Amino acid sequence: MTGIGRVLVIVYAVMALAATGRSFVQIVRKFDDAPLAYSLSALAAVVYIVATLGLVFARRRGWYTIAWVAIIFELAGVLIIGTLSLAIPELFQHDSVWSVFGRGYLFIPLVLPVFGIWWLRTHRPVGAVANGERSESIA
Repeated sequence: MTGIGRVLVIVYAVMALAATGRSFVQIVRKFDDAPLAYSLSALAAVVYIVATLGLVFARRRGWYTIAWVAIIFELAGVLIIGTLSLAIPELFQHDSVWSVFGRGYLFIPLVLPVFGIWWLRTHRPVGAVANGERSESIA
């Protein structure tokens, strides 16, 4: 993996580490303040870890699929929770990475999965069939 693929993996790895650390602190110290938001934060950490691993090993078809599923799950979560946080703000009284589509995090939680999906679509695993043609490499 070179270029943009490496940057994507690094960003996902940083998000995984940050989300894991943040959710650990939130759950240990402040869980009673916002249990839904902090549980979702922990779920986000797991999704970022799985997506990172999927992207690292994306040359292998099984891991490529895992990366797709994790990133689609991430995008769906951001869209659903972002919408809920706008519609029913009392559910998310404390800002989280999920609330208002990640506004407090410069919309990275919304943009990152879109970019990840684009990258996966343009970098299929070796031997994957796309429109009847065999792909020979992955960048």
